[in-house]
Amino acid sequence: MKKYDIAIIGGGPGGYVAAIRAGQLGLKTAVIDKDNLGGVCLNWGCIPTKSLLKNAEVYDIVKNHSSEFGVNVEGVSFDFPKVIKRSRDISDRITKNVEMLIKKNKVDRYRGFGKLKGKNEIEIFENEKLIETISATNIIISTGARPRMIPHIPVDKNRIITSTEAMLLQEPPKELVVVGAGAIGIEFSYFYNVFGSKVTIIEMLDNILPVEDKEVSQTLEKIFKKRGIEILTKSVVEKAEVKNDRVFLTISTEGKKRELYADVVLNSIGVTGNVENIGLEKAGVTIEKNNIKVDKRTYKTNADNIYAIGDVIGAPWLAHVASAEGIACVEGIKGLEIHPVDYSSIPGCTYCQPQVASIGMTEEKAREAGYETKIGKFPFMASGKAFAVGERDGFVKLIFDAKCGELLGAHIIGADATELIAELCMVKTLEGTGHSIFKTIHAHPTLSESIMEAAANAYGEAIHI
Repeated sequence: MKKYDIAIIGGGPGGYVAAIRAGQLGLKTAVIDKDNLGGVCLNWGCIPTKSLLKNAEVYDIVKNHSSEFGVNVEGVSFDFPKVIKRSRDISDRITKNVEMLIKKNKVDRYRGFGKLKGKNEIEIFENEKLIETISATNIIISTGARPRMIPHIPVDKNRIITSTEAMLLQEPPKELVVVGAGAIGIEFSYFYNVFGSKVTIIEMLDNILPVEDKEVSQTLEKIFKKRGIEILTKSVVEKAEVKNDRVFLTISTEGKKRELYADVVLNSIGVTGNVENIGLEKAGVTIEKNNIKVDKRTYKTNADNIYAIGDVIGAPWLAHVASAEGIACVEGIKGLEIHPVDYSSIPGCTYCQPQVASIGMTEEKAREAGYETKIGKFPFMASGKAFAVGERDGFVKLIFDAKCGELLGAHIIGADATELIAELCMVKTLEGTGHSIFKTIHAHPTLSESIMEAAANAYGEAIHI
């Protein structure tokens, strides 16, 4: 039986990053995954969906906006199977790169289904056949999550689908209903709308992207409605039923019922941790609300040598969070100084057009927490660079503590928002202030100047608004 310092069950962005870091630190390490490394993120989420969204952005620009740039294009069309194939090819290349990194860092890679036999042993199965057993001083569970299912939206992976099937359709559905207006639902709504689907979004809360600042959500809703997307907030699906190759839905909006039908329904109401059938009970690991319970500083479970990271320990279900947790966990095991993950400073990104990105508190949450705030806003409409590149939708909104000037939250809706947010992540991590932002010279002309202007606006010193 091979023995390891660390064995990791699950090779997603938490597991493979933890494995590489462990290898860098000289720990004898194994990673086990039945599929390609990279987990949902690299295979069925983050990377391939961004490929699809880029295809949609290019098609939208060429079809609807090229004449604004003096470029006349006639007879624009798309090859949808090629759109899908491009995303799969990119995913394949990225996952192969990860396999190379694992090998480079001298990590043993096992292809199979890992299952705890006890506190120190892992059985590895292939097609339910036991192929190997290994032992490890420390074990990290990184098994991720899967789409959450509810009985009255019975997923059949044909007419009622999840995000995985949404990435493989060979043609856009004529009518698509998206249930759930979080990042996944919003991204696929944008994607299929651009390629001609009649899209309806159903969200039970008051706004789409309900975790975002309300002003951002409302702005995106207006833009989506201009695109022809129907949005039903404060609405729930009471029933979804497939009849004659169509899906018939009963929707309740603030007590009023209506019937909808569609060719395809996308269930994007959230995820649930993969805690089943991995032997947690044999090791005595505590599960709480379908997530593994851990100390969110060390990522230890109640079993001394077993740790858990990523989506399987609960929200926030984000790849970059899983990676940060993996690094912190491994460094703690090695005995290095632990740099705890700051869960109040996690950036969130939605890659529709315009993009949405944020970090920290919303205006509403800051006030609920008792802060006296200064709010600074700057619209891209007032940005010279935004005008030049034809991207004038949206704004930057910054929230500061009025007493000490510290950045509490940042919210961007607009072109390249998911790239621009990095500057504000750094500011927040360093406990920077409004003055530290607008006294920093930003290159002109750039979209990032809008961050400087928004900070200056909070203190009555903005120049261009």
